[in-house]
Amino acid sequence: MKQSIKKIFQNLNTYLFFVLFIAFASLLLVFEHSLSYDKVDNLNRQKEIISTLTKLDKSDLELALIQFNGKSVQLHQEIDKLRLLYKYAYIEKLLLSNQKEYFQDLNKLSELTDKFNQAAKEYYVDTDDKKIEEAAKVKLQNALNTINQQINTILLKSIHYNEVKFYLIKNSIYLLFILILFATFYYRKALNSIYKDIDFLQQVDKKRASYALYSQEADAISLRMNRKTVSNNNPEMIDPVTEINNHKGMIHSYSLKKHAKESNFTAVTVLEIDNFSKSNRAFPQDVTQAILKKVAYTISLHEQPIDVIARTDYNQFTVILSRPSKEQAFKDIELIRESIADLKFNNPSMGNKQITVSGGFVIKPSNTSLEEAMKQAKEILKYAQSTGRNKILQTRDLVQRDM
Repeated sequence: MKQSIKKIFQNLNTYLFFVLFIAFASLLLVFEHSLSYDKVDNLNRQKEIISTLTKLDKSDLELALIQFNGKSVQLHQEIDKLRLLYKYAYIEKLLLSNQKEYFQDLNKLSELTDKFNQAAKEYYVDTDDKKIEEAAKVKLQNALNTINQQINTILLKSIHYNEVKFYLIKNSIYLLFILILFATFYYRKALNSIYKDIDFLQQVDKKRASYALYSQEADAISLRMNRKTVSNNNPEMIDPVTEINNHKGMIHSYSLKKHAKESNFTAVTVLEIDNFSKSNRAFPQDVTQAILKKVAYTISLHEQPIDVIARTDYNQFTVILSRPSKEQAFKDIELIRESIADLKFNNPSMGNKQITVSGGFVIKPSNTSLEEAMKQAKEILKYAQSTGRNKILQTRDLVQRDM
């Protein structure tokens, strides 16, 4: 099955944005990982500050109290930094959902810091009572042990969360690496095949049998370049606007080509430009003729030597395809519809507008006349238009409606 260059590049565009997103997410992960080290450094720094608060020189109580006040304020500042660091802990917030527990631990640490500061303040009060001094020292030691225990608890939880994050990140990286690896090889192969198609098309001496085209667009261009058109100089058989067959020319061309490949399936499709009826002209004549020419030319790009195309009504075109299978015939007519839908025309009063067609597709039995097949196709076309626009329906769609 041939690939669409348009879809490949659309998917490639999405893939590149995906890779950019992964790169940005990786940058955030590196930043968050560095914050984990900052958190550990912060907690160890608090332990050092707390340790120095128990070793101030009591021989100069005035200096000791000044040092104590500065370091006690610093302890609360360090806790506030821990609160701020969590703001950027995206994985912990999104995947581990530990925000409530984390702030509860910090609130408890803040309370224990207040108790420790109070115990240290009582310890550094000038007193001659040895019992009071000893009791204050014991209270300070207990407060020291309690706050160190809380800091150690937070450290252990931080190590646990970092371990969980590591395994999540590791497994995600493995998966993303595999996806990016396969996608990279796929698009590398696709782009290389597209380049080979372009290289094939620009060759002067092309042997189609020796090379299978990869893309639908290159295949359509190749068919257009290589097909042998049957010239018809009879003006009575040519539509003057689009310069393709009219109804009479279609009958004549079909009679010449219908026995070319009798083993093939003959598909008859009647296409009609949506919202473009003769009774309701929305555009000047020169614009309508330009649109008709564009549609006719687009259809002709997909015409093979044994196909017949014609303009059989004001805004209707009949396409007769000969293909080895019914499925291939329908795929080719769908490709024509998609190509027409890519067309744009500019109108000064209405701006850029899209051109679309609807169609009725039938496989013509050998015992059915072309006129009868066209009649069936028009009936399906009418049903397709009643259900919307820019679509091609088949006989089975009509059967389903009747059922």
